[in-house]
Amino acid sequence: MTRPITASMLYNLVQCPHRLFLDLHEDPAKKDPESKFVELLWERGTTFEKEVMTGVAVPFLDLSGEEDAAKERLTMEAISRGEPLIYGGRIRSGDLLGEPDLMRRQAGGYIAGDIKSGSGFEDASDDLSDGKPKKHYAVQLGLYNDILEKMGVSAGRTPFIWDVHGREVTYDLDTTPGPRTPETLWSLYQDSLAQAKRIVFRSERTLPAYSGTCKLCHWNSFCKHHLRKADDLTLVPELGRAKRDVMLSRIRTVAQFAGMDITPLISGKKTVFAGIGSNTLRKLQKRALLLADDQSRPYIKTSPPLPDIERELFFDIETDPMRDICYLHGFVERLGRDNSSERHLPFLAETATPEGEREAFRQAWEYVCSSRPAAMYFYSKYERTWWRILQQRYPDIATAQQIEELFDPATAVDLYYDVVLSCTEWPTNDYSIKTLATYLGFNWRDKTPSGAESIEWYNRWVETGDPMLRSRILEYNEDDCIATRVLLDGIRSLPGPA
Repeated sequence: MTRPITASMLYNLVQCPHRLFLDLHEDPAKKDPESKFVELLWERGTTFEKEVMTGVAVPFLDLSGEEDAAKERLTMEAISRGEPLIYGGRIRSGDLLGEPDLMRRQAGGYIAGDIKSGSGFEDASDDLSDGKPKKHYAVQLGLYNDILEKMGVSAGRTPFIWDVHGREVTYDLDTTPGPRTPETLWSLYQDSLAQAKRIVFRSERTLPAYSGTCKLCHWNSFCKHHLRKADDLTLVPELGRAKRDVMLSRIRTVAQFAGMDITPLISGKKTVFAGIGSNTLRKLQKRALLLADDQSRPYIKTSPPLPDIERELFFDIETDPMRDICYLHGFVERLGRDNSSERHLPFLAETATPEGEREAFRQAWEYVCSSRPAAMYFYSKYERTWWRILQQRYPDIATAQQIEELFDPATAVDLYYDVVLSCTEWPTNDYSIKTLATYLGFNWRDKTPSGAESIEWYNRWVETGDPMLRSRILEYNEDDCIATRVLLDGIRSLPGPA
């Protein structure tokens, strides 16, 4: 019997096609154990779904507790008699199988929806109208819509998400996600469905690729072993799956890339590789050269914009996307570049509530204001983005203008975008703070340091009040802040290009 295509398969395919291939065709004993954070995601998703349905004000048919065969039969009966709202149904057409959380009757047919414990849009913003649809949500909704169309009961291609903000987000499948994306969400779904079928039948064999999404995947160790054994091109920073795939016909390995003359591949600003310009190809080859030479060292390309101020603040936040809160603002303060003067100042939300979030933000804001003049360093735009969100939530604490003044590039430096990417090169596979700080000799006290683990610790601390978990959260944040300082000092000591 042909394996049916499901929404979860399409979700995983959009995240990583190779994960779907391995899930279907590789020995499951080769998987890594699921992380505590992934288990938390599953648990919180189920809990959130139940909480949402408990608060639904209109009557609905609940099929969530039925066995699969009965659920499918009862869903068809409910559709036939025109039930207004079906929860936990199961629908099938040919080799497509869907289990939408919701099916709502309207305009003489049904539209499907899912309940998500995250934002319905890609961008982190309280103004969801500014966000972009999430592709991995869109393909799931597309599958449900496709089945309803094939069943002859679709009310249109406008499925929806009920998200963590408590809002209904419509996914118009016949529109494009944005001005730079010409294909519609429906086309994205159809392309993903076709690829999933090829993977199921092994007519397409995928390849692993090194990326940020690998960290939480149960095939992480398995894939990394094969990537390093193959000397895969995605081991070069910013040379992702898409670029690798168009280059493979001419370049197979990092070593080959590093040692070849790329001049014949370049014509003016273009190259023989679609979507890769000449400057990008030259930049990527320089990075391949660094990786191929065991004696290579990082270096400065251009002088970075680093302020010279006595007081330095190394800033890192921790957020929980499932609760949609920023639960920790951490600062390591240093005076006169003297590491012995360092002190960690964490501002933790003592409760996972808007009140707890507000109080932590208030304390962090008061600290920052009292610490001026100071140079502030952070890694990526995440801190600024979230402080803008918090200002919108709690405008009595700080004005929008005050937040913008705080993040003035003259004194607030994003080490990732403004320095590492723009001004330096490193012989590493990526430019995460953990990779670069580890390269410079720094070690986190926790054996499994990650923001995802911190979220899981915070969740358990909120539930249990365990002081050991609280200490673990704060220590991890302090180490992240110190790692930012280690990176800054390392950058200051780098030589220019050889």
